[in-house]
Amino acid sequence: VQLQASGGGLVQTGGSLRVSCAASGRSFSSYIIGWFRMAPGKEREFVAAVSRYGSTTHYADSVKGRFTISRDNAKNTVYLRLNSLKPEDTAVYSCAAGLFYGSTYYSDETKYTYWGQGTEVTVSS
Repeated sequence: VQLQASGGGLVQTGGSLRVSCAASGRSFSSYIIGWFRMAPGKEREFVAAVSRYGSTTHYADSVKGRFTISRDNAKNTVYLRLNSLKPEDTAVYSCAAGLFYGSTYYSDETKYTYWGQGTEVTVSS
């Protein structure tokens, strides 16, 4: 599966964005989809993940209550809604797909096989 993230941009503190992850290839619904981000000078970190049919989601504590992940398997797309953005949310956001089982592993980037190019989100103070 090939993944392409889009929708990033420049937004003020407190603003909102929706980033998308579009997939090509078969069996999109077979994959767990996760969002990760990498801020300048920092390591990549887990943001959110969604189960195959969207019934289960998992968030990093730093974004819980502000970000919402969802998916539309008919459109082969996963969305990440970013609300109440803070300057520390500034990063390149990338989506990834994995065939693993168990929500315990959602935040483990080594479980994801396919990665897309990221989309940059910049939050100004």
